Order: sequence, then structure tokens, then C-alpha cells
Amino acid sequence: MQCDECKERPAAIHLTQIVNDSVTTVHLCEQCAAAKGVQTGATVAKFPLSDFLATMGQLPQGDDAGACGSCGGTLQDFRESGRLGCPDCYDAFGQHLRGLLRRLHGSSQHVGEQYAGEESDGEPRTGPSLAELRKRLRRAVETENFELAAEIRDRIRVME
Repeated sequence: MQCDECKERPAAIHLTQIVNDSVTTVHLCEQCAAAKGVQTGATVAKFPLSDFLATMGQLPQGDDAGACGSCGGTLQDFRESGRLGCPDCYDAFGQHLRGLLRRLHGSSQHVGEQYAGEESDGEPRTGPSLAELRKRLRRAVETENFELAAEIRDRIRVME
């Protein structure tokens, strides 16, 4: 199948657009797709996380955050590599990363999983408390994870 745009090269990208129950399919070669701004698998793989973060506008363009006191990493280093240098970087660059983390993960604070070992009184842990489940439900709704929210809601009803 030939490219619908240039009619010279074979089509490698097939775009389907649905607007008001009307389906439009366009077949493009990689060059025409790139010219139209369509990202192919090859261009997405070359698009590092740091570029993605910078395009979201979440990171300041200057290096006004200074450097991490532990590893010496800077916000510019994070922008280039997409990685922080050490755990202390989260504190050093916290104000710059907070909105970004909230947007990507639904929260700016890592909650983690709870160990299902024994409680302090020696009794086996039976699961999260009602208050913890309510917090998880609120976070699931805030991040629009409605399937998880429904599951947590059902667990709360069973506990109540």
C-alpha cells in the first residue's frame, strides 16, 4: 500500500480517526508521518524521559534549584538523564518535582506496600485498617482509578 500523502513510498503508519461516528483512515510513510508530527515507534524510543518531562513544563529551564548536598546532582542532570542521583535528591529538588510526581503517579509521596507480618502485639496482621482503606479509596478516586476504587469500596463494606 502506497503513502496517501506522497504516493511514492510504502505506507508504514496507519492512522484511524473516529469523529462523530465517522471513521477516517490515513496511510502514511515514515517520512510523511514525521512531517505531520506523528511519532512512530522509532521516534518514541529516541524520546527520553527527560525530554518528556521538560515538554510537560513541569521542570524549570534554569538550574535555579542548586545541587544535591549528597551526590552533587543538579536538576539539569535529571532533565538530561531522567534519573535522580540519590534518595536525597528528592528532598533537594522536592519543590520542583512535587507537581510532576503528583501528575505522573497520582501522589507526590510514596506510600509503598505494607508488610503483612505480625502486629506489635504478636497477632498476625489481617490486612489494612478501615482508615487505611478509606485513604486508599480517596487516592484511587483522585487518580481516577475507578476499578481499584470499586474494589476498595467493596472491601470497606465487608469490614463495616
